[in-house]
Amino acid sequence: MQSLFIGRFNIVKSLFTIFLILALFTRFVLMFKSAGQISWNILELIKSFGVGLFFDIVACAYFMVPYIFFTIVIPSVIARSKIYKGIVWFFYSLTIFIWVFNVIAEYFFWDEFEVRFNFIAVDYLVYTTEVIGNIVESYSLPLLFSIVAAVSALIIRYVVRRSVVNDSLNDTQSFVHRLKTGGVLLLPSVFSFFFVTHAWAEISTNSYNKELAKNGIYSLFEAFKNNQLDYDHFYKTVDDQSAFKTLQELMSDSLIVYNQPGKVNPLYSVQRIGAEKRYNVMFVTVESLSGEYLKYIGGDDGYAMPFLDSLTHEGLFLTNLYANGTRTVRGLEALNLCIPPTPGTSLVRRPDNDKLYSLGSLFKTKGYQNKFIYGGLGYFDNMNTFFSGNGYEIVDRSVFSDNEITFANVWGTCDGDSYRRAIKEADKSFAEGKPFLNFIMTTSNHKPYTFPEVGIKFPNNRSGGVMYTDYALAQFIKLAKQKPWFDNTIFVIVADHCGSSAGKAEIPVLKYQIPCVMYAPKIIQPQVIDKLCSQVDIPPTLMAMMNWSYKSTFYGKDIFTMKKEEERAFVGTYQKLGYIQDDKLVVLSPQKKITQYKFDRYTGDMKPTSVENDMQKKVVSLYQTAEHMFVQKLNKTK
Repeated sequence: MQSLFIGRFNIVKSLFTIFLILALFTRFVLMFKSAGQISWNILELIKSFGVGLFFDIVACAYFMVPYIFFTIVIPSVIARSKIYKGIVWFFYSLTIFIWVFNVIAEYFFWDEFEVRFNFIAVDYLVYTTEVIGNIVESYSLPLLFSIVAAVSALIIRYVVRRSVVNDSLNDTQSFVHRLKTGGVLLLPSVFSFFFVTHAWAEISTNSYNKELAKNGIYSLFEAFKNNQLDYDHFYKTVDDQSAFKTLQELMSDSLIVYNQPGKVNPLYSVQRIGAEKRYNVMFVTVESLSGEYLKYIGGDDGYAMPFLDSLTHEGLFLTNLYANGTRTVRGLEALNLCIPPTPGTSLVRRPDNDKLYSLGSLFKTKGYQNKFIYGGLGYFDNMNTFFSGNGYEIVDRSVFSDNEITFANVWGTCDGDSYRRAIKEADKSFAEGKPFLNFIMTTSNHKPYTFPEVGIKFPNNRSGGVMYTDYALAQFIKLAKQKPWFDNTIFVIVADHCGSSAGKAEIPVLKYQIPCVMYAPKIIQPQVIDKLCSQVDIPPTLMAMMNWSYKSTFYGKDIFTMKKEEERAFVGTYQKLGYIQDDKLVVLSPQKKITQYKFDRYTGDMKPTSVENDMQKKVVSLYQTAEHMFVQKLNKTK
């Protein structure tokens, strides 16, 4: 192997060495960063570092393709020229800078998400304005770039002193020799492209050890490549008709009538007796609102939400509710379409996602004015396209006047400004004699955690974000109480997802626990419901409060009438699809893998168990039909 890196290919050898040292250093840093979470079992660590070395080699092999290619094709007479040497030095130095920068970037990404680069990082590359702005407002970029530049300079100085690049380019290997050597060096990247996947990193039941076994740069490429997964190809399936029959059996009750029972069709009708209510709805989706921030879970960890805690005693409070996913788009998907999370990217971000059976389309058929109110720019995550295509008028930052914005950061206006605009939109609908659905997406409980001056000093960290979020919500309700439409309005306050999604398990269930309060003093009697449920169940429960009859393809259930055997929750990542029922968690994974665990709701402890046939049938049918329904356009209203 040593002979492959002689002559002109000595440049490749030096870069391989530098990359592997930086990757090993990164793995050690991340390991000690999460020392309390990883498994220190020696065999587990050997697997993490051994498989990690493999992925490091794979990642570097991809990086080396252009170097190998140009080493093969550029004649020696050109390689020895000053111009070509200058070009090589430029790209050599740039490569070192990128790799050193990656070490810093991986550390901060791990600090926030406790995983290697993944689907979220791909989104960050797409939405550069918000992400770069967030980084600028959260970290000292001059300091970080100074560190990256200094470390890169030290590495390059060492290479210069060893005269690696110049000596390599001065070598006079023949084209045939370079072709043979280069062909051999290209084999790892070719093999990896066709055969290597992240499934090779599934070496532990501890998610931290699995993440350590990955390489961040390779993970980024893998996530970009697999941003949408072919369900039938990657996941366990059953016959479509059998899957939809199971779905209909699970959903059917005395109120639900399927239009084509037993057929591959998800459309059903809900039939209720009596007059329908025309309540207004303020649907507040709160950024990163973990259940642990409230007292009902038992710990505050420095967070404080006294106002929202007080509302839990004044409205309908759900204490055993789980988020569909770990991203805002997953919460928006669940709360509007009422479906399980689909693999790959959320339906909010997929093409052809308009005219769906959704919360917005349903309210629109009832004559409501629907507004999607967002303090940021709604092109982010394709939100404007999704909401405008499903029955909402868009009210994002682009239509806020200057005097409506008292404070904003890169993610958008502060929650207070967004709430005041929501009040203004409600006043407008009321003046026109129209009932309204205002769907509000907040922004303040997100890094960089910066807030307006309100007479209270909030720390610029997650704790401060939680406190300001609670303060702004209190001011919102206080202002709304002064309005003539307040007594006829239901406030739904729910999280889009938790503040943190990291955990040892492949799906850390406790990191999906979120609160929901439905508040309307003249409409809803205070009540605590501890039924196991999901974000998808909130809209059907709201429809029950309104006594509405309607058509839909929702997977949610009315929580009031939900039977014990119907209690369940959907939880997922962009690849792993989870289903909770009783104390069981079933997870569908790519490569048609299915696993089952017994878990403790209070401690989060999980123990692998054998997969029960009836659980497998339910879980596969629910997720398969959700994906099939969208792909085949079966949930289109037109």
